[in-house]
Amino acid sequence: MNFEHTEDRRMLADTLNRFVSEQYGIETRNKIAYGAQGHSPALYTQFAQIGAIGALFPEEEGGFGGKGFDISVVFECLGRGLVAEPILGALVVGQALILAGTPVQKAALAGIVAGGCIATLAHDEPGSHYELENVSTAARRVGDGWVINGGKGVVGFGEKADLLLVSARTAGHAGEAAGISLFLVPGDAAGLARRGYNRFEGGRAAELTFKDVKVGTDALVGKEGEGCAVLERVSAYALLALCAEAVGAMDVAKDQTLEYLRTRKQFGVPIGSFQALQHRMADLLLEIEQARSAVINAAAAIDQDDRALRERALSAAKYSIGRIGALVAEECIQLHGGIGMTWELPMAHYAKRLVMIDHQFGDQDHHLARFIDLGRRA
Repeated sequence: MNFEHTEDRRMLADTLNRFVSEQYGIETRNKIAYGAQGHSPALYTQFAQIGAIGALFPEEEGGFGGKGFDISVVFECLGRGLVAEPILGALVVGQALILAGTPVQKAALAGIVAGGCIATLAHDEPGSHYELENVSTAARRVGDGWVINGGKGVVGFGEKADLLLVSARTAGHAGEAAGISLFLVPGDAAGLARRGYNRFEGGRAAELTFKDVKVGTDALVGKEGEGCAVLERVSAYALLALCAEAVGAMDVAKDQTLEYLRTRKQFGVPIGSFQALQHRMADLLLEIEQARSAVINAAAAIDQDDRALRERALSAAKYSIGRIGALVAEECIQLHGGIGMTWELPMAHYAKRLVMIDHQFGDQDHHLARFIDLGRRA
């Protein structure tokens, strides 16, 4: 297998890496990510203009990529700069529209690709524990539309979103795959309450409360009661994106730690000359390459029609990233010593992001159990 990226992907990576290094330095990033908005609308538009969002979707849908490796290239670059912009939500909602949206609904893709529309997935609920089927938010038919009631938790940029992809139960009970439907809900819909807050590692999230939120029949995405399959498919793209982002963050953490070991002196010599630290660093480098291999495998599998093959590769990657990400965060902090915990050093922010990636779209325990379960069913 040829693991080299195409020339177009290499050019995209070069462009994104240069833009991030020049416009999204760590001080600028922290001011944005931990600020009241959690992102920069101006920079988000610029990311769209240089192709960071368009690369996530196929040409026939208004983008110029859309393959697994296109997505991994983009998010690896974003991970290197700890970019806090709402690009993950654009990927998930856009892919859902491509997969199940009507022609009218797909018209929203143009705004998403251009960066003028912030979109996000509102699916997780308190106590759902990453299970896609655990949906209690309900939608019932009323007249010529739907009325949604319930709550969603930790919705990325939920208070800022212009467009929400909301999962709601139209039949059955929580824990059942059948009966889940997806709806496009405007961010300013009547009856929707949004309580926003800063995330631990930067960016914003929100708790959403739906109280008799009315939407038309044209808000239903895909077939009624069959939204769980769509959720699984678009979650796969989110898993790949998060894993690739983590690899980008790991690479920077590794480089910064190596530089510190080469320059920090103790007893008159660089601490990198101490054999014990060399062994720890060598083990860490091997683990990061294992994480990279898992992402490559997931990117190659994501476009496969074989569900078991595709989903096992993605769960394997997310499990590996969760385990290795925590290891990289811990080891790099320890190898830096006390300075590794300081706010001023970028390392602390990379460590926080690596730890938190494990908790998005399922942690390592969840995906290990899922990988085993998929193997039993195959």
